[in-house]
Amino acid sequence: MYTKPLVMIVIVNGLMLPFAPLITLGDDYSETSGLESEYAVQAAATLGEFVFAIDSRQIAKYQRDSGEFLGLSQGEAIHLNSGYVWKKKVLCAHSNYPNVPERSQVMLLEPNTMLLTSWHDFGDYGGSLTWIVRRGGRWLCNFAKYGEKNKETFLVEFDSKFNEKKRWSYPSELIAKLGNYSLSGGIWLRGELLVTGHDEKEVYVLKVPKQGARLQYVETRSAPFTGQGIAVDKHSQGLVGISRAERRVIFAK
Repeated sequence: MYTKPLVMIVIVNGLMLPFAPLITLGDDYSETSGLESEYAVQAAATLGEFVFAIDSRQIAKYQRDSGEFLGLSQGEAIHLNSGYVWKKKVLCAHSNYPNVPERSQVMLLEPNTMLLTSWHDFGDYGGSLTWIVRRGGRWLCNFAKYGEKNKETFLVEFDSKFNEKKRWSYPSELIAKLGNYSLSGGIWLRGELLVTGHDEKEVYVLKVPKQGARLQYVETRSAPFTGQGIAVDKHSQGLVGISRAERRVIFAK
């Protein structure tokens, strides 16, 4: 029998906010395999037989089965974040973090040539872009805020031409888990919004409400990734992420 979690009150900047402790209800993720990479700093992504390890300024390409290093991206970047495979290209969230004013872009990696170029420029959109994914025929983009302002992190749904259609904030019980950091990774998988923080070996499951402007917390699942960017690995029907401390790409189911 499911029992509704205890709701408490926390004070943030003098405001009293409802706070429900994060609980674990669903299946956890376990490591199935890994690949060492000095570039496993921000995120990882996969495309068929290839694995991509993402650091702040470059993306490394590897052969999935052998782990053979195949090359580095060519093109300027300041702070790459999560990678998302779309139409056989790798899209990477990119920002000028920690510089201000904040500027965000989506960068496109051509896997064959490893050329990294700007694909869409958001300019100053009010936060630093940390991940981009598709949900149906629209884009979901996360714009992160840090430090005392990380509660202002927000998720935007855009149409195919990047016209904003909807915007959501995150639940206070999730923001309380992030310390001075924000949400580094996110994917839309089987009707669930899965997000990750900066350090914890946890995946947070959220629900996109039919009405209202705040995402709903569902549950927490343990994972072998230490936060940072995650992606769907279609080959294994699981997830791929990283351990920044170990400089490893990690596969999990």
